[in-house]
Amino acid sequence: MVIGYFNMEQKVVILAIALFVLKFLSLLFLKKYSGNKVLLETLDWVRTAITALWIAFLIMYFTVQAFKIPSGSMEDTLQVGDHLLVNKFYYGIRLPTLKLSNDKSKIGKSFKISDTNYLNFEMKRFLVKNEVKIGDQVVFAFPVDTSKDFVKRCVGLPGDKIEIIDKILYINDVRQIEKYVTHKDQTIYKNDTSSPLVWRLRDNFGPIILPENYFFVMGDNRDDSNDSRFWGPLHKDYIKGKPICIFFPIKRISSLKNK
Repeated sequence: MVIGYFNMEQKVVILAIALFVLKFLSLLFLKKYSGNKVLLETLDWVRTAITALWIAFLIMYFTVQAFKIPSGSMEDTLQVGDHLLVNKFYYGIRLPTLKLSNDKSKIGKSFKISDTNYLNFEMKRFLVKNEVKIGDQVVFAFPVDTSKDFVKRCVGLPGDKIEIIDKILYINDVRQIEKYVTHKDQTIYKNDTSSPLVWRLRDNFGPIILPENYFFVMGDNRDDSNDSRFWGPLHKDYIKGKPICIFFPIKRISSLKNK
């Protein structure tokens, strides 16, 4: 199905539009069959259900959404099975945009409409309320597969020089003290051909300068995290929101404001 081509956030928008169209059609039926009481009552229930679903979709899209942690990449801050509430308005509203271009989109979906033209479907941030800061936990659409959502910690801002030397992070040549980081593998893989590339990138990375609109994100569990070291800096328009609390399991309920 075509809808499988879109990520969850884009599906919410499509479904909200579909529900709006259904409600409009129900109004037309009400006018056409105003003399049929049974049909009128049925359509009234349908309209109520559609309205409730539409409001629910909008709330999930614009304000707060629940996410479940599937892996240990953010341990010990977040544990596998933690359920988070994410403020999706914190960094601004993400809305779908359509743009005709000669080039394929680098941050969205592209539909080829001629030999030289593409219709690009991208999510853009509007009404930006807060900017991402170093140390922020952020939820974002995974750039490699936008149907998946990741949560990582921002460790680098646009224009920053990022380098990792023997597991230690340096920003603009300044060693960082990161109280939330854990290293569960004490082995350090040097930046030479004697080690597999994936292990070298894990423990010794860069240096690179982050381009405009790009952030560097990593998991707190640095030895077991699929992050910017392996798939590159994160564009701002992939960012969905900021986790605000853990609401389940009960024993894990806590605010994430200062974590």
